[in-house]
Amino acid sequence: MIKNIEISADSLSLQRCRDFVNSPANGAEAVFIGTVRNATNGQAVSKLFFEAYESMAIKEMNLIADQALHSFRISKIAIHHRIGELGIGEIPVIIAVGSAHRKAAFQACQYAIDTLKEKVPIWKKEYLTSGEVWVSAHP
Repeated sequence: MIKNIEISADSLSLQRCRDFVNSPANGAEAVFIGTVRNATNGQAVSKLFFEAYESMAIKEMNLIADQALHSFRISKIAIHHRIGELGIGEIPVIIAVGSAHRKAAFQACQYAIDTLKEKVPIWKKEYLTSGEVWVSAHP
């Protein structure tokens, strides 16, 4: 297995993602960890809620992983996203990439998070001091 795709209501594990992409043939690992921050656009955030069209999201995440494996000369990729309610400091997304060289790992990791935000049907609701708002999934 060269890719590991997951959507979960449970806490995500950075170590599990790193363990998956680790290989004696790799000289690099690149990891993106998204965290829930306490403010956006000058407003306090108390929590986030993520919702997904899970079957389509898994399909799209697999396509992203396949494209990254094909385009960037990486050996393995893990893309994990959490759904449900998350508090400040919790992790909604982890992308981990293993490759022989750092440049490919960095490029694949950036491609994966940028494309995930653009194409995967996962939506975020922010709980702000002024009320709740669904946020566009696009950066």
